[in-house]
Amino acid sequence: MEIITTHVNTDLDGLASMVAAQKLYPGAQLIFPGKLSRNVEEFLALHKDTLKHVRNIKDIDINKVKRLIMVDTKSPGRVSKLKELFNRPQVEVHIYDHHPRAEGDVCGKVEVVEPIGAATTLLIERIRAKGLEITPLEATIMMLGIYEDTGCLVFTNTTPRDIRAAAFLLEQGASLAVVADFLGRPLTQDQKALLKKLLVTAEHHHINGTKVLIARGSVDEFVGGLALLTHKLSEIERTDAVFAVVEMEDRIHLVGRCALKEVNCKEIMEHFGGGGHPAAASATIKGKTVDEVAKHLLELIKSMIRPPMTVKDIMSSPVKMVFPETTIEEAGKIMLRYGHTGLPVIKDGKLVGVISRRDVEKATHHGLGHAPVKGYMTVNVVTVNKDMNINDVQDLMIERDIGRLPVVEGDKVIGIVSRTDVLQTLHEGFQGRYSTIYTDKTSTKITNIKPDMQRALPSRIMSLLTKAGQVAERLGYQVYAVGGLVRDVMLKVENLDVDLVVEGNGIEMAYELSKEIGGRVRPHEKFGTAEIVFPDGYWVDVVTARVEYYEYPAALPQVEQSTLRHDLYRRDFTINAMAVALNPNRFGELVDYFNGREDLEIGAIRVLHNLSFIEDPTRILRAVRFEQRYDMAIEPQTMRLIKEAVREKVLSRLSNERMWGELKSILDEADPEHMLDRLDELGVWDYLFPEITFWEVQYVISEMPQALMILRNWGWAEPAEKWLPYFLGILHLTNQETAYQICQRYNLGRRQTDKVLDTIANGRIALKRLSTEGDVPLSELTKIVQTLPREAYPLFLTLLEDKNAIRRFRMVMESVHKNKPVINGKDIRAMGYQPGPMYRRALDAVWRARLDGLVSTREEELEYIRAYLEQNNAPKIQPKQPKPADSQGQPTNPGKQGKKSKGKKK
Repeated sequence: MEIITTHVNTDLDGLASMVAAQKLYPGAQLIFPGKLSRNVEEFLALHKDTLKHVRNIKDIDINKVKRLIMVDTKSPGRVSKLKELFNRPQVEVHIYDHHPRAEGDVCGKVEVVEPIGAATTLLIERIRAKGLEITPLEATIMMLGIYEDTGCLVFTNTTPRDIRAAAFLLEQGASLAVVADFLGRPLTQDQKALLKKLLVTAEHHHINGTKVLIARGSVDEFVGGLALLTHKLSEIERTDAVFAVVEMEDRIHLVGRCALKEVNCKEIMEHFGGGGHPAAASATIKGKTVDEVAKHLLELIKSMIRPPMTVKDIMSSPVKMVFPETTIEEAGKIMLRYGHTGLPVIKDGKLVGVISRRDVEKATHHGLGHAPVKGYMTVNVVTVNKDMNINDVQDLMIERDIGRLPVVEGDKVIGIVSRTDVLQTLHEGFQGRYSTIYTDKTSTKITNIKPDMQRALPSRIMSLLTKAGQVAERLGYQVYAVGGLVRDVMLKVENLDVDLVVEGNGIEMAYELSKEIGGRVRPHEKFGTAEIVFPDGYWVDVVTARVEYYEYPAALPQVEQSTLRHDLYRRDFTINAMAVALNPNRFGELVDYFNGREDLEIGAIRVLHNLSFIEDPTRILRAVRFEQRYDMAIEPQTMRLIKEAVREKVLSRLSNERMWGELKSILDEADPEHMLDRLDELGVWDYLFPEITFWEVQYVISEMPQALMILRNWGWAEPAEKWLPYFLGILHLTNQETAYQICQRYNLGRRQTDKVLDTIANGRIALKRLSTEGDVPLSELTKIVQTLPREAYPLFLTLLEDKNAIRRFRMVMESVHKNKPVINGKDIRAMGYQPGPMYRRALDAVWRARLDGLVSTREEELEYIRAYLEQNNAPKIQPKQPKPADSQGQPTNPGKQGKKSKGKKK
C-alpha cells in the first residue's frame, strides 16, 4: 500500500500538495494525519467526493504500508500515529517539502527539499516535466495551496518558481473566483473576538530601527486560523514584524510574520521548539504562561535583530567637490571621471549648493557648458549626519524628493549618500544608471590570506613580497600586491605576475626594492610607475596608487596620484580589485572594498560601476575571457551593461592596437573556442572580423583543441605563438587580399603575415592531395605539407574528413621527425665536394629517398648521395696549389713584400 500524507492542522498547501502528489503516485491513498485547518474543512465539506482515495488514518492498516509519501513536512512529530512507520525498514519514504531542514527531520529514499514559497510548487514542476494532465478542479486546489502559503504571491518567501507554477495552473483552468472565495472567507465569531483581543493588547517596540508588534491573548477553547489573524494584524498595524502569543486549551500557540530580512522568524521560533520560514513560522509551547513566553520572545528579538545601517555604512567618501565658478563642462567631466551623480559646491570651505548630473545634462543640452555651476546648482541643501538611520534617510528622500544628501560633520562635508546607495540596501544587486564611487562598504572582519599565499606562491615570489613590505615600512609607505595575483591565490590558480601598488612614491620604492632584490629599474615618470627587470627576463611592476579617468569614451586613461581605494576602483572587475597588504605588521591582510571575494565564491564577473564599458570597451572582451577561463558567469547587471555598450557601438571607437591586444589574449588562452562563441553571442565578433561570418569558421574553431591534442600525441611541438593556429583557423576561408588587410589592421609582423598568406595560398592544394585516393609517394606529400607553416597543421587536421587522409597526414608528421637523413654536410665534404647550395639539394634528395623507402641505412644514404652528386655534376674541391719559393727555398708573399717596400719609401 502507498499512502500520501501531510502535517496535522493541515492547511491548503498541505491539501494541494497531497492532490498534486497523487498525480505522481496514482495508486496512493490520501491520508490526513489529524486535525484540519478551518479553510481545509470548509473546502472538503463541499469537494470531498471529488477527491480520489481519501481515507482517515483510523481506516487503514498501517502494517500494510510499503511506501509513505510525505508532503509539506518532514517532521516525524507532525504526522501523528504515522510516525511509527519511520522505524520500519521495509517502508520506503519519499519527501516533498519546502521547509528548511531541522534537527530530527526524517530522511527519505527520495527527497525534494527546496526553499520556495509553497510545497505545491515542487510537485507541479514534476507534473509539468512528466507531461501529466490535470483537471480545472485539481488546478484550482493546487492554486489554493500556492496562494495561501505565498499570501497571494506577495509574501517575501515567494519565488519566481511559485509564480511560474501559478501561471501554469491558470492555463489549466484554475478558478481564481473559487480561490478568492476560500481564501477570503469571513472570520468566525471566535476569530473576530480573538482578533479584537490581540489588537487591544498589542505592544509596539522599536528595536534597532525595526518596528515590532507583540500581541497576546487567551481563549478557553481552540480557535483555528491564528496564522490568518497574525497576518491581518500585520496588515492593520503596518509593522516590520508581528508576533501573536495566544493560550488555547493547555498550551501556548506562537505565530510570527516578518517582512524584513533583519528579523528571521524561523530562527526565533526554533528557540521555542518550532520552525517554518524566515518570513513565517510558528511554535507550540507547554508549561509556560502567555506573559512568560512574550517576555522571552521580546528578549530574543532584541538579541537577534541586527542594528540598522546608518549613513556612514553606505555613504561615498571622500567626496569630489567643485566651486561656484567651476564650469558646467568641467563639473560634467568630474562626474564622469569619478562616477558621481552629483557634486557638492563649496565656497570658503562651506557647503553652498549641490549640482546634479541632471542639471549638467540640461545646461549642456542648451549649449551652456561654459557657464558656472552657481547658476544651476540647488542652494537649499538638505544635509544628514553620519549616524542617521537608513530608514530615516529613505523617508527624507521620499518626503523632499531629493536624489542625494551631503553628509556633514560640523561645517565639513565628509561624504554623500544617493538614491542608489539607499536602493542597494533595499534591493540586493541593485545598480543605478550611474554608480557612485569609493563607497566604504568593506566588511569589518579582517581576513588574512597569508597561508593561502604560502601554499600557492613559490618561495621566490613570497620572498619578493616580504622584502617589498619591509622596504615600504622603512620608507614610511604602505605597499600592496594587487589584481590577478590576489585573485588567483584565492582561486588556487598559478599566477606569477606581481603588481605592487604603493601609497607613496612608487618610483622611489622601485629603486629601493631593487637594491634588496637585484634587477634593473625602468621608471615611467609620467605615470608614476616603474618596472624592476631581472636578468632572466622576469619583472615586477611597481606603481604609485593612482586613479584613472577617461576624458571621453574609449580614450586612453589619464592618471592622478591617489589612494589604494582609488587605484582599485579604476580596475575592471570586482574580482580583480582586491589587494593584500605586505607591510610586516599587516602581511597577508586582504583589502576588499568591492566584495570581490564574495563574487569569486559565487562565480560572478561584475564591473565596479555602470560607465565601465563606456569608458573602456576592451573590458567587454576581458569579461568574456575571465568568465570562460574561470567557469564563472557574467552577473545580470554587468551583462545588461555589455549589451547596452555593444548596441551603442562603443567597440567601433577602439583603436585596432587595443582591440588586438585583447583578442590576442583570448587566442592565447587554453580554451579560446568557448570565448569566441560567447563573443559572437554578444555581437562582438562583427567588430573583430567584420569580413568573416562566425558560423562558417565555428566548426574549425570548436575542433581546434582536439586537433592540438592529437598533434601533441603525434610528437608535434606546439608553436611559441599559441594564438596563431586559432588565427589561421579564423582566416582560412578568406582570400589572400582580405587576409592581408586583416593582418595589416592588427599590425602583425611580416613573418606572421607570411604564414597566414602561405596557409591560404597552399592549404587547399595540400588538402586535396592528402585526400586523393591512391598511392602518392610519401616524399611528395611531405613536400606539399612543407609549403605550410607548422602553425597550420592543427587547422589542416580539422579539415581532413576521411580516415585515410588523416592516416597519410600522420605519416607525413612522423616522417618529419623520424626519417631525417643520418648523414650531413660533413659527409659530403669528406667526399670531396665543394660547399654550396648543392649540399641542401642533395640532403633533401636523400630525405625524400628515405621517406619513399629507397634507403634506410647510413651506407645506403652515402651511396645514394654520391650518385646524386655525380649525376648533377656537383663541383669538387680543387687541390691547393703550392706557393712559389725564393732562392733559399722559402715561400714568398708578394703582397707583404710590396707593403714592406711601400713602407721603406715612406
